[in-house]
This record gives sequence, C-alpha cells and structure tokens, in this order.
Amino acid sequence: MKKVFLLLTALLGAAHILFAQSPGRTNIDSLPQIEISSQADIHFLSPEPIQYADISSHSITGDMPVKNLLRIKLVPDSLRHLQNDCTSLGVITIVGESFIAQYHLVFTKSIGQQLPTAIAIQPEQCRPLEFPGITLTTPEMKSHAMDILHRGKKSDIRKAKAYGLTAILNHVYTVGDHVFLDVSFQNKTNLAYDIDELRFKIEDKKITKATNVQSLEIKPEWQLYQQPSFKREYHNIYVFKKVTFPDNKILNVELSEKQVSGRTLTLQIKYGDLLKADNL
Repeated sequence: MKKVFLLLTALLGAAHILFAQSPGRTNIDSLPQIEISSQADIHFLSPEPIQYADISSHSITGDMPVKNLLRIKLVPDSLRHLQNDCTSLGVITIVGESFIAQYHLVFTKSIGQQLPTAIAIQPEQCRPLEFPGITLTTPEMKSHAMDILHRGKKSDIRKAKAYGLTAILNHVYTVGDHVFLDVSFQNKTNLAYDIDELRFKIEDKKITKATNVQSLEIKPEWQLYQQPSFKREYHNIYVFKKVTFPDNKILNVELSEKQVSGRTLTLQIKYGDLLKADNL
C-alpha cells in the first residue's frame, strides 16, 4: 500500500511539472522580475531595433527615444493606488527583429541605490522570433559590413573625380536578397567636406533635351556609419534590398556639400556591376 501511495505521489508530481512547463507556454512567475518605483525611469536597451512593445498595465507609460531604447515610468496619478510593495504591474513585452523578451514588473516603495535604471536585454532572456519582412537583422548586417571592411580594398570597380574629390565603388556583395555596396570617398584638398546629402538614384543612362528625365530615388535599408563630415577619407557600407533596373538605366550615387557653392560628386554604377556581385 505504501508503495502504491509513493507511486501515485510521484506520478502526480511529474504531471504537475509537465503541465507547468508545457512546450510553447510561458508563465508570468517564470519571467525575470523587474522592480519599478517613482524614483527613476527604467530604460530597456535592445541589441536590435525594437519593432513592437506592449505594456499590460495602465499604471505605466512608455516611449522609444531611439529605435533600440524603450523607456518606461509610473504614471503619477497611479501612485495613490499602489500602496504595497511587490504589487504586480503585469508584463512588458519587447519584440526585436529576431526575438521576443518579456519581464514581470512589480511596484516597490523602496528608495535607494539598488533600484534599476537601465536593463540590457540578454540573449538568455529572449526567445527566437521571425518578424515579417525582415530577412536580415541589424546585427547581421553590421557583422557582414565589418567583414567587408576587414577584407580591404581589392580593385576599383567604378571611380569618379571632381573638385579634388574621388568617389570609388570598391566592391559589391550579396547576402540573400540584400546588396552591400562598399563605397569610399577621398578628399585631396585642404578643405574638410561637410556632407549635406548622399543620395542613390536610378536614372536614364543617356539624357537628351527632348527626353523627360525619369529618376527614382532609393534609400539604403541600413548603413554602417552616420558620418557628417570627413577630412581625408570616408569609407562606408550601404545595404539595399535587391535592386533591379534595365540596362538603359544607371544607379547614380550623388554626394553634395552643405555650403551654398558646395562641391558635388556623382558616381555611376552600372547594373552589370551588381550582377557581378560576390557572395558573402
């Protein structure tokens, strides 16, 4: 009889564990717990641009000052309803390009140096997630871009010169449906170059007076550096979703200076240059 009782106890315990840890299910008591008070805002630092965030409590408000930073704080009017420590404030959900992370928020009246003000989202706190439309995440693009820089310059595919400036298409790479343009600019004058705009436009290869100019501007999905000016050389990687255009068109890379009489430079990239891209 004693053996039967022990066996039933073991089976019930196993069933409880299996139920509590069922695949695909996350319980609130298993989430990392974050204490929040009226003393300080909390900033969540994401390794990727945040695509979506949800705060389940009306006692907390939040915003995103930049793409990979979520700031939350207690709503002042809610403080009179929060009298006890460890009052549950529900769950905050943060979704990046390739992950979902959740935290259990609890109110505390504690005042001291141990309260969190910034929380970096750790890999062990995330679950993988495929976000619609994203085939290459920002960390992946940065990793590929740094790999391109470390490979160095091999040969100039295209080059343009004007006003003591040189624009060079060093290399073209592809990763899946993304195109990486390795472009550098050189300044041989003694005047620093303050960048006004760098634009990428698909335009007619040959333009006559009787022809209406057709121009389609495309914007990089991502670029490695955001540099406002350069003294001698500027080297950057620009990432685009798959780009196609007919043979009678050309991709113009236009660099313009901030000054009224600013120097401008246009680098022309042929479609054949993209077709000869190397795989990373």
